[in-house]
Amino acid sequence: MLGFTNLDYGALAFFLIAWLGYHAALELTPAGQGSLNRIMDQYRYRWMEQMVVRENRIVDTTIMASLMNGTAFFASTSLIAIGGVLALLRSADSVLPLFADLPFGEPPTRLGWDVKVIGLAVIFVYAFFKFAWSYRLFNYMAIIVGAVPVLKENSREEALAVARQAAAMNAVAGKHFNRGQRAFFFSLAYLGWFVSAYLFIGATAGVLLVMWRRQFLSDAHHAALRPTDV
Repeated sequence: MLGFTNLDYGALAFFLIAWLGYHAALELTPAGQGSLNRIMDQYRYRWMEQMVVRENRIVDTTIMASLMNGTAFFASTSLIAIGGVLALLRSADSVLPLFADLPFGEPPTRLGWDVKVIGLAVIFVYAFFKFAWSYRLFNYMAIIVGAVPVLKENSREEALAVARQAAAMNAVAGKHFNRGQRAFFFSLAYLGWFVSAYLFIGATAGVLLVMWRRQFLSDAHHAALRPTDV
């Protein structure tokens, strides 16, 4: 009824393994300690430590507002994407004949098309929850930053302790934001499945390679390294 071939199931399995494997390698293994995300986490802590010694924290609040605005933008984009995907379910009758005329790949059945579209919607729903939660965590971080005591001789340890709490919340918010962006990147690979299982596999491998390179071999990674680490 679905009209999926063994190649389709194999491509979907490769997609899931690539996504979960990349997540595990980046966040759960020692190899991920050298990633760009982890390096930027160190800067989050340095930022909060520097904030303690600043009497005027307008710069810090401006940066926090920028982080929250960017996260809100991606959350809104996720909702728009979900709406667009749901519209595909209603336009199946007009879209399926177009795919049937393609010179490669098997034309999808109606049920198979619906399953693929629902899978894409699930990815964007996951991304929305990640961005929305990240936005909330950045709000929590702003509250903790507001609770950091003014630096005095008798309050230095307390100020640093609260600042490190803010940095930890910042890092967690950034982690969920990165997961949401990762879902966006893999959604681009998922689109290949609508055309061909071969394109699905190739697009997944391409997205995986690009994300890995950006985390470990990109110019941004090199720029984020401290001089002592280069």
